[in-house]
Amino acid sequence: MEKRLSQRKLGSMLAVDFRRMFTSRYFYILLGVALAIPVLVLVMTTMIDGSVSVDPNTGVETTVEAFDSVWQAIGALPGAESGAAMSLTSMCNINLVYFLAAVLVGIFVCDDFRSGYSKNLFAVRSKKSGYVFSKTIAGFVGGSLMLVCFFIGAMVGGAISGLPFEMAGFHVGNLVFCMISKVLLMAVFAGIYVLMGVIGKQRLWLTILLSLGVGMFLFNIIPMVTPLASTMMNVLLCLAGGVLLGGGLGFGSKAVLDHFDIL
Repeated sequence: MEKRLSQRKLGSMLAVDFRRMFTSRYFYILLGVALAIPVLVLVMTTMIDGSVSVDPNTGVETTVEAFDSVWQAIGALPGAESGAAMSLTSMCNINLVYFLAAVLVGIFVCDDFRSGYSKNLFAVRSKKSGYVFSKTIAGFVGGSLMLVCFFIGAMVGGAISGLPFEMAGFHVGNLVFCMISKVLLMAVFAGIYVLMGVIGKQRLWLTILLSLGVGMFLFNIIPMVTPLASTMMNVLLCLAGGVLLGGGLGFGSKAVLDHFDIL
């Protein structure tokens, strides 16, 4: 009976969290941003591709090298995964969505503390582990939808800018595995951002600052585990990471809620 009651409360929290997320204007604003970024990046970089700038002090010429393929906005091209140098294509791609997810989860969690929702929730003896799980799942779903929006935006931006859609060194199956891997990896970041949220509580600026700091630290790992030439091994790796790390971070979030004043 107690287990059934706990499952009912968890289901109720999930229903409330999804309803709040899907009725939040911030959620749709972030979806719009995820959709617009690849269109703007691909179109604007194509316009300035090959332009040369000269440093007035040294006289050194720098040539702008933009995207050679639409798929560079989705993942690292085969043969380029090991490159450590930062470039336009390695920074302005779908991996930016993981930072947008930090904003979404931060707003979501901090609003609970600011509005008193979390206080009322725990006052009726709702389990804090259930709260953390519900927030992580909601953040995971929201982040995954932003990944889908970015992918759609990349297709639109590629068509407008006239970039090639040719798949060199990978095929459609690899692309599907790549996107699945990125979606599963979102569970890790959702867990991190929920933890940062319960640390920052109602201080949204602190939550976003902590989340972006951790996100920057992990940013270079994303293209390594989710390249365009992804296989089932990448999917399994991201699945294991999402379950193990996401679950472990969930215990960390619960520990924070247990040992510190939730207000």
